[in-house]
Amino acid sequence: MFGWLKRGSAGAGHPLVRQDDPGTFRVRVRTRGHGEVVEFRFTKAAHIGADDGGGYLFRKPVISPQHFDRGEFVVRFDSRYRVTGTEAEGVDFIPVAEWED
Repeated sequence: MFGWLKRGSAGAGHPLVRQDDPGTFRVRVRTRGHGEVVEFRFTKAAHIGADDGGGYLFRKPVISPQHFDRGEFVVRFDSRYRVTGTEAEGVDFIPVAEWED
């Protein structure tokens, strides 16, 4: 009962992607050039698109604010919006366990 109130039920458990609520996700990446940390918040409704394989994905180019380091990352989801994988070029994901809130 009240399963819809559980925080992060769909994406829970993935070490690199944090689910803030049922429709919102966050990741933090560190640029390889200068080590700048950049955070991204994205939603099912506005940012995540359909993938050819029947799931969903979020692809984001990264340009760091101070040094303009460039990179790109992808977060892949299954049909129930559970994170199935991550990929990155020019940046490294920061594990959620290492975030300082």
